[in-house]
Amino acid sequence: MEGFRLIIVTGMSGAGKTQVMQVLEDMGYFCIDNIPPVLIPKFSEICRQSAGTKVSRVALVVDIRSREFFDDLNSALDDLTAMSVPYEIVFMEASDDTLIRRYKESRRSHPLAPAGRIITGLAQERSLLEDVRSKADHIIDTTNMKTSSLKSYMRRTFSHVQEQTDGMAITVVSFGFKFGMPIDADMVWDVRFLPNPYYIPEYRHKSGRVPVVKEYIHSFEVTHEFKNRFFNTLDFLVPNYEQEGKSQFIVAVGCTGGMHRSVAMAEALYTHLKEKGCNVSVEHRDMMRNHVEEDVNPRSQVDL
Repeated sequence: MEGFRLIIVTGMSGAGKTQVMQVLEDMGYFCIDNIPPVLIPKFSEICRQSAGTKVSRVALVVDIRSREFFDDLNSALDDLTAMSVPYEIVFMEASDDTLIRRYKESRRSHPLAPAGRIITGLAQERSLLEDVRSKADHIIDTTNMKTSSLKSYMRRTFSHVQEQTDGMAITVVSFGFKFGMPIDADMVWDVRFLPNPYYIPEYRHKSGRVPVVKEYIHSFEVTHEFKNRFFNTLDFLVPNYEQEGKSQFIVAVGCTGGMHRSVAMAEALYTHLKEKGCNVSVEHRDMMRNHVEEDVNPRSQVDL
């Protein structure tokens, strides 16, 4: 099973298994939560038979929510070894004080003590997990760990080399305010203050990607001043967002119709970030909603 990676996530309830699974899912792992351990070998065999497909990285959560099934975990691990299926166990834990506080904040009862004290459930859980903890490849204590630090650790440990190089995925989107703002944008820039080619008849039906229109927009001092501030802001933000563990960042640039100014500025930012080595793509959401004439080489609306 060359290239196949199986991660089994287990550990204390409330220690951060959900956050770990979310990070792994963002990294492209196929994730299954609360799987009965008895199904793990069979699922792995299915993945083996599907070699060459996109399901080459799998993460499974197994914990005491499986109750009677949890006792089958050791047998499942033995079966994986017999099948020569490589796997790694990630064990999540935290101090009792921390776990109790988290339970109190979420107003949840412990699954092993639904009508009793949380501390009683935690004691039973630690006893049940003692054996699998001793087999863990990675033990992560989240007692004093921030979510951003957990994300950073997971990416360093479980990303492929290429993914570690690519960094945060940035999408630059141009749009027209008259069609509404992109609902998934992390940041919105309004460039309606820039000179508008719409009022020049020969430019009206050409997009901001057409050289003569682009040159017109870029010919003004206000455009150069804006680009300088625009680029400097993103140059500051991108590495700081990456350090915080952000995996995706969407920058929206809007003008009235999403055809001239926003397109030109989105293209300019895309080029700037690309030259900086960022993992960036560009989309022009509303450009084709207008009557557009293009005299540049055709290109997909999404540049990869």
